[in-house]
Amino acid sequence: MSAALRTAGLSKKFGELAALSDVTLALPPGARHALIGPNGAGKTTLINLLTGALAPTAGEVYLGDERITHLPQHRRVKRGLTRTFQITSLFPGLSVLESVLLAIFERKGITVQALRTAASYREEIEEARELLATLKLERDADTRTAHLAYGRQRLIEIALALATRPKILLLDEPAAGIPSGESVEVLGVIAQLPAEVTVLFIEHDMGLVFRFAERLIVMAGGRVIAVGTTSARTLEHVAREHGGRVVAGRGETSLFIWPGFKFLALSGLITNFHLPQSTLLMLVSAFAGRDFIMRSYQHAVAA
Repeated sequence: MSAALRTAGLSKKFGELAALSDVTLALPPGARHALIGPNGAGKTTLINLLTGALAPTAGEVYLGDERITHLPQHRRVKRGLTRTFQITSLFPGLSVLESVLLAIFERKGITVQALRTAASYREEIEEARELLATLKLERDADTRTAHLAYGRQRLIEIALALATRPKILLLDEPAAGIPSGESVEVLGVIAQLPAEVTVLFIEHDMGLVFRFAERLIVMAGGRVIAVGTTSARTLEHVAREHGGRVVAGRGETSLFIWPGFKFLALSGLITNFHLPQSTLLMLVSAFAGRDFIMRSYQHAVAA
């Protein structure tokens, strides 16, 4: 079976800065993959290359057997490749229902005509309301998107993505800004998508990752350093297998060090280690005891 989405040697440079280097991946149909790594690892750059928001410096992107490396974004969407953004991008003057209807109209190729009545779009309106109900947004249907809290806006963006009926759904931190209880519901909806829909999502909340992803793609420094099954010990295995080590750990808090690269996993949240030492110690102290702090500090200085 051919991959639903794959890359071959995908790279991106901004001047002399290599944001992504030689990434080769293959996502099978129906995959539920999480893309993880600290800030600056290249996760969003990879999503931008997959969706056509950025052109690669080198390498190829394939949708099924079709090479789409230089295909415009809107044509990728027409082929079933849809994404959400890390920062919401909505129509502030439209209601929630109108926004979802636009996405449905675009998918169906419907041009809104001034002389047609609302009743003539009954099928599309019903579909939009059903989708809003799935995401518990029905009470906001007639509210302008600009008047909603950020967490609700994140849900609307996901609704717009789902309205395109994607074959491949790429989600850039879908739970960002959403209360923890609602984030579980949102990813629950995504998890219930038809089995043939391929999902790749960026997420820093490792609790959500372990709950909803089947496999992990781990990035650091613009490279994919590991691909593996979802496991509470995956990060430790990745560190050891790639020349690094777990230098300190207690409960869900661990300090991982790769050659030339460091980051913390604090209570399941991946955080850059490139912080002032005082800030680092403050973060660690919030989740661990004095012994852990001293060992972490000593290893950090030694590294």
